Amino acid sequence: MKGRLIPLVLLLSACNPAPPPQPKTEDKPTPVFDTQIQSVRKAQAVEAQVMDAADAQRKQIDNATQQ
Repeated sequence: MKGRLIPLVLLLSACNPAPPPQPKTEDKPTPVFDTQIQSVRKAQAVEAQVMDAADAQRKQIDNATQQ
């Protein structure tokens, strides 16, 4: 009985239930997608300009029809 108990205790004491914590690393954006990200940002900026121009045109039309 002792012959089986000692190896079992040694085996169980060697097991570590919690893995060591992983070091935190910052996720760097993949350079593959940099051009796509830049294109999307540029398109968003252009969209904002177009919407501003459309609002200005609407205001001019409203002012012209009210006079």
